[in-house]
Amino acid sequence: MMKARFIVLGLLLMAAVSAAIAHAWPQLPEVVAVHWNWRGEADGFAPRAVLWLLGPGLMAFIMLLAVLLPPLSPRDRGVASFEATYYYNFGIVLVLLAYVQGLVLASAIGMAVPIDRTVPAGLFVMLILAGNPMGKVRRNFYLGIRTPWTLSSERVWYATHRFAARLMVGSGLLGLGMLAAGVPGWLLLAPAIAWAPVAVLYSLVQYKRLDIHSQGEAQ
Repeated sequence: MMKARFIVLGLLLMAAVSAAIAHAWPQLPEVVAVHWNWRGEADGFAPRAVLWLLGPGLMAFIMLLAVLLPPLSPRDRGVASFEATYYYNFGIVLVLLAYVQGLVLASAIGMAVPIDRTVPAGLFVMLILAGNPMGKVRRNFYLGIRTPWTLSSERVWYATHRFAARLMVGSGLLGLGMLAAGVPGWLLLAPAIAWAPVAVLYSLVQYKRLDIHSQGEAQ
């Protein structure tokens, strides 16, 4: 059921983005901005036709990837046990892509879009939404904190993902608060990415603790 909803959501988002591009096409310059620095200044440009690739094209690729990966999983590392969370997270990615495409289009037709604030805002909201159900993710090869230590121990996997869920939600809320406070754009990188290495380190610590505990029991 969740797979069908994901596909419907993806198709609707692709249709909406395609309609927006087609509607804005006459107003678009031949070359549009497709990349901005942390100050919100455009520093990368491409022909307007690339919007079809970066919008509907990329969204179609993500949809196809999400649908094709589960059947390729080994039986003991499949996504069936958390299928709803799996497709939920891929759905969030599609929504973020549609959101960013809307910002790019609005900027391309001359609207004053504060890219340095609106894009991070979308990323922080995605962190909150994706982090909330992270503790429900079971061991697999496609989604989650996949380190040698989480993949080798079910206990470490669960502990790490429960911790990562809190980290992601907390980082997203902190980032939104920093945005509201008007901090410089480069400082927003801290809450946006720092949670990931912390989660990886946590998985190593949990594995070492488990290993020491196992050695103690063996003695």
